[in-house]
Amino acid sequence: MKKYSSKRSIQVLANLFQQYEILDVVISPGSRNAPLAIHFSELDDFNCFSIVDERSAAFVALGMAISEKKPVAITCTSGSAAANYYPAVTEAFYSNIPLLILTADRPTDYVDLFDGQTIRQKNIFHQHSYGDFELLEDSKDNAEDINSEIIKKAIELCFEKQGPVHINIPLEEPLYDLVSELPKFPVVEKTIKKKEYEIPSNLVADWNTSQRIMLLVGTKDYSPELENQLTQLVKNHSVVVLSEANSKLHHDKFFRHIDRYVTHFSEEDYKTYAPDLLITVGQNVVSKRVKQFLRKAHPKAHWHLDEIWQPDTYFALTQKVEVKPEVFFSKLLNFINLEPKPYFNLWDVLRDKKDKKHSEFLNLIEFSDFYFFNKASQSIPENYNIHFSNSSAIRYAQLFDFGKRKIYCNRGTSGIDGSTSTAMGFAIKNANPTLLITGDLSFFYDINGLWNQYIPPFTRIMIFNNGEGNIFKIIPGPGNANPNTLDEFIATKHHKNAEFLAKHFGFTYTKVEDDGTLDRVLDNFYKPDVQPKIIEVFTQGKNNADVLKAYFNFLKEN
Repeated sequence: MKKYSSKRSIQVLANLFQQYEILDVVISPGSRNAPLAIHFSELDDFNCFSIVDERSAAFVALGMAISEKKPVAITCTSGSAAANYYPAVTEAFYSNIPLLILTADRPTDYVDLFDGQTIRQKNIFHQHSYGDFELLEDSKDNAEDINSEIIKKAIELCFEKQGPVHINIPLEEPLYDLVSELPKFPVVEKTIKKKEYEIPSNLVADWNTSQRIMLLVGTKDYSPELENQLTQLVKNHSVVVLSEANSKLHHDKFFRHIDRYVTHFSEEDYKTYAPDLLITVGQNVVSKRVKQFLRKAHPKAHWHLDEIWQPDTYFALTQKVEVKPEVFFSKLLNFINLEPKPYFNLWDVLRDKKDKKHSEFLNLIEFSDFYFFNKASQSIPENYNIHFSNSSAIRYAQLFDFGKRKIYCNRGTSGIDGSTSTAMGFAIKNANPTLLITGDLSFFYDINGLWNQYIPPFTRIMIFNNGEGNIFKIIPGPGNANPNTLDEFIATKHHKNAEFLAKHFGFTYTKVEDDGTLDRVLDNFYKPDVQPKIIEVFTQGKNNADVLKAYFNFLKEN
């Protein structure tokens, strides 16, 4: 016979989650949140996942939410456990990924009394959440009715903002009292609203009078509707569409490798290629070069399309379009002219020249990080989703063609923490296989991302191990430091490898130290197996930063 928590606040919470179809719950161990763990795990509708490390657990849930495209709940015990959620909460906040954060707490009267595992949990995430709520203890007057309204508001806010919302849940002892029957709850009236939008006439006029229109698409979930709309815009060479790996948009006339094209722009180039109307879609843009270009370009008008965020990234924002891009373009396409513009041809000539130089450089390179990324991009089966860790990995990904495979990276805060956990959470909930391509520091930093029992056997991880945070030898600035300081405290040189970690967590492991071995093992890497697999490619001792710098210098040559 099933047994449920006797806590009425938890019963109400679970019932409302069921009604809103929030059914994935990532649970970290503890006693104060035991009523939640007991209750959710006993209800057949819920999919519960046990992840010990709260920091990893929150990123695993984030990966699940990306995969499922709907909210995922996380729950932990009181005290520092809640604080460990913070890195993933900030990522979800800036990437608009829906998480419902359920932190169990001591009774409100116990705060600051030096009771065990008791900190100031109320509003702990208020700087990086879209709502912070606290339930009443069951013993308080009208607790059930008030809690029901609070939970409903929190859930609907999570759906509306597509981001993290926090519910703090003070729980009195006893924590383990159970019941065998649950009351019948009323059907809730859902009040999630859809935004209506009509396009302003001045925007149509601005479009039709602009000769140099550029669309830049940053980090965004894949949208076939948006892809079709932008295809209509480029069909007659009316606009220039710059898309990043994280935008997941594909068309032969989109400019998909921005860093190839805008590197080494002169002051004259900034003027030559500048748009007069810039339209930005999505969120964080990986390319620092395109940010520099557009900040120097000073477009006459800049529209940003997003329901939540309206950042003035390029210091030229003139129109905040607070609606989904798909809705905006569905309206715009009814009114605008789609005539060919010389501006597209200008960029197309530049692309042909740089793409040719890129191909020539590939024939010159030896075994290195650059070589690895080129080979990896050619080997991945089409049905794979690809997650990249931050720093070097996503920057290299921008330079190569991964076809129509969906690419993901935590660019909300651009941190290396949680890359592995996010990819594993995504893999757990996705029918297609997942590949994580990660640098060594990102991998070792988040090894608890492998500490769960739910990773599918068709999951794959590629680690390019250059023995340091090589990004700090690529970006300008750190090279000015004393070499010993750079190696020990900034790039953090090391001699670690993942072989024993792979075996410990149940992955098969392959070591690669040269180009011949890499070519030989790649095909087998993707073949089905009873265990997930890791390939670790060692490029330590190679001048990886120099190869990348040589690449950009080669692109500059005539």
